[in-house]
Amino acid sequence: MRVAGIDVGSRTIKLVLLKDGALSDFMILDTGHEPLARFKEVLGKCVAEKAVATGYGRHLVKSHFDGAIMTEIKAHSLGAHHLYPKCRMIVDVGGQDSKVIRIDGEGHVENFEMNDRCAAGTGRFLEIMADTLGFSIEDFGNQALKATKAIKISSTCTVFSESEVVSLIAKGENRQNIALGIHRAIASRLSTMVNRVGVQKDIVFSGGVAKNKCIVSLLERELGIKLYVPKEPQIVGAFGAALSAI
Repeated sequence: MRVAGIDVGSRTIKLVLLKDGALSDFMILDTGHEPLARFKEVLGKCVAEKAVATGYGRHLVKSHFDGAIMTEIKAHSLGAHHLYPKCRMIVDVGGQDSKVIRIDGEGHVENFEMNDRCAAGTGRFLEIMADTLGFSIEDFGNQALKATKAIKISSTCTVFSESEVVSLIAKGENRQNIALGIHRAIASRLSTMVNRVGVQKDIVFSGGVAKNKCIVSLLERELGIKLYVPKEPQIVGAFGAALSAI
């Protein structure tokens, strides 16, 4: 039996295909300016008996989708628990939001916190900061790891943070040191969310920001815990949605 999970995110759309319960294929595409058209394109590549949609844009596609939808919280919980059965918490940081989910031994949600009102600390925030500093988003974390010290970023708003970074550049501050300060600010915000939900020992870090080695390292230091990072952290939600279709 072939089933599919589609995570319609603000920045990317992820498709996961399972065959007889095992991962057979996946793809990640930019959402673009027309998410519905992009979703239909992804759906056209989906050869499956059942499909479940999740993510930021699941309600947008609902009327155009002959399948079920589920919340991001449940999808990530199911996906992370399947990948790491000992997992008791998920930190997911995507393009436009961040969320922390605490689950029980069966993968059921016990508590969660979600920040979807402010871009600060999300993938989009990192993209803006990287661009302001003249780094590619793929290399941003590596540049921060080369810093000799962290320059504190006081602003918690994306717009104000960008202005602050521009001012620091104008003062001749080292760009790598500024980058490390930005990464530390994000790790601190995530750590605060984790502690509010109730920190657990076994934490899975998912979402595109989990590919940033500096964020992973700093968050581990903040929490004093080794994080589990999936080989492809962006597809955890889509994977969970697919599992729900079995």
